[in-house]
Formats: sequence, C-alpha cells, structure tokens
Amino acid sequence: MATQWGLCGAGKISHDFSVAMKTLPAEDHQITAIASRSNERAKEFAKKHSIPKVYGSYEELARDPDIDIVYLGVLHTEHWRVGLLFLKAKKNVLCEKPFAMNSRQVKELVEAAKENNVFLMEAIWSRCFPVHAEVRKLLAEEAVGEVKLVKAYFGSPQLHIPRSVEKELGGGALLDIGVYCLQFVLMVFNGERPDSIQASGVLLDSGVDESVVVVMKFSRKRMALCAFSIAARFQNDAVISGTKGSIKVLGPMHCPTTLVVNDKKTEYPLPEPCLPLNFTNSTGLRYEAEEVRQCLLKGLKESPRMPLADSVLLTEIMDEIRKQVGVVFSQDRK
Repeated sequence: MATQWGLCGAGKISHDFSVAMKTLPAEDHQITAIASRSNERAKEFAKKHSIPKVYGSYEELARDPDIDIVYLGVLHTEHWRVGLLFLKAKKNVLCEKPFAMNSRQVKELVEAAKENNVFLMEAIWSRCFPVHAEVRKLLAEEAVGEVKLVKAYFGSPQLHIPRSVEKELGGGALLDIGVYCLQFVLMVFNGERPDSIQASGVLLDSGVDESVVVVMKFSRKRMALCAFSIAARFQNDAVISGTKGSIKVLGPMHCPTTLVVNDKKTEYPLPEPCLPLNFTNSTGLRYEAEEVRQCLLKGLKESPRMPLADSVLLTEIMDEIRKQVGVVFSQDRK
C-alpha cells in the first residue's frame, strides 16, 4: 500500500516536496490532499501537481481519515500551533525545520506526539541523504581515527527575502540555515550535549541575527565550529577532522551530493526534477519521504536518523545561541 501524504501549506517548499515525490515509485507514495488557508492557492497547487483533494483550511486536512502522514510546510512561526492541531487529531507529522521557535514549543510538540501515540519527525532532510548515511558509517568504523574537530559553514545572501529578515516571520540566519550546521555537529557527536557553547554574532536592524559564529566544546577534548550568515556567500561545506584523516562534505552541505574522504572523492547524484525547483537539490527531499515511509511501515513513532531527542537538544542549543547573541522572539514570552 502506498503511503498517503497530505500537504499543509502551498508554498515553495511544498512545491519542491511534490516534485521530489515524483521521483519515487507511485506504488509507494501518493500525495492525496493539499491544504492551504487560501482555497484558490490550494486549487492552483493541486492542479499543478495532480493532487485529488483540496482543502481551504488546515482543520479539514486534520479530519481527513485517509491521510497517513501530514507534511507541514508552513512558515516556522506557525509550526507549533499547526503542528499541535494535527498531532491532537492523531495524525503522523513530518514538520519542516526549524521544528518551532524555541525549545518550549518543541517539547510541547514532542509531548503531544507521545500523548496521541503518533509519529513525529523534524524534516532535517540532510540526515536522510546517502552522503550523511556514509558519514555515519565511516564514523562508526573510525575511518578517520578519533574525531577532534567538526566545522560546518552555511552562508547564503538572502537579505532581500522577507521571511529571512523580519522578526515577526521568524527571521535570522540561525533558525533558517544555522540549524543545518548545528544538526551536522550533533550527528557527528551522536546527539551528545556540548559542555560549553560560545556564540558571537551581528544583528540586523529588525533584531534578528545576520551572521553568527559558534564554538562548542564536547567531552574528551572535542570541538565544533559553526559559522552561518544570511548576508554573505560561504562555501557551505562541512569538515570532520580526526587523528587519522578527514571527511569533507562538499557544499551544499545541507543537501550534499559529494563526499571526500582523505582526498578520495565520491559522487551521489540526484534524480532530475520534472518541474523547476525553488531550492537547491530539492529532489533530495525524496530521501526523507522514504525514511518516513520506512518508519511508518515498522510502526516507529520517531526516526532513528533524526530522533526527537536530537531535535530538542538542537533547539536548546539554538535558544542558548540566541540568548548570547541577543535575539528574542515574541514566542519566547509565554
């Protein structure tokens, strides 16, 4: 039986997700419904992507008995509210990153998933890429000896994009792209909590972070360095340095297709899209869709590739970085 998907939000990421789905077997995955607060937008989206059911509200999608899982592709300021709506309706949820605006909201989502006995995953699609699977395998084999330093960089000039710069829309480099650097570090260090976090950054006039540098110390004298910016273009790569060599994930590190292990390069090409995409390498969203299907088939309530404990820790680290850098959202006031 195919996994029946319901899309919540008819924006750019939902478009790319739908295009990525077309690269998977139709007998495994079907997008059967699209919900948007604008019925017109939902209709237009459904026509473009051949989706049979159209809903002009999220509540209607939450009531649809045929949906196996909801993909939450709305603005991240809405993740908590809309996420709770679906979880309380006993729907499995794949929620776009960042999971929510702070760790309090994330913990409430996790709690709601447990209370309603449903699957929940933060859509850190990077974790599902073949490159990341190979990195985990290499680390398990201690291919580069003991890891001493992890570096991850992500810089993308997007000061012209309202959702990146406006505080009301949950803007800033950290929540949008810094999350990818931090999750990579946590993946390498197996979800271990850092002993210390030092963050320094510069803010935009709107009060969100424009560029941030983070240094983290972990047990056994291991360190991590992350830098991210919505003002400058970086190489967007990630490097794991060990006592016997290095692993380099070439840019774009958040959706990578090239891995270099001690100067040996391997390519992991992506399938071609059937329609133009909004974001880089978006057909790679197929990997997280398939990960979700496999989890559901096994009856799992979370993904071993992106466990809920990792999402909670990730958000707690982001809360601490925001505190040090001086970014406060309205959601931080209870």
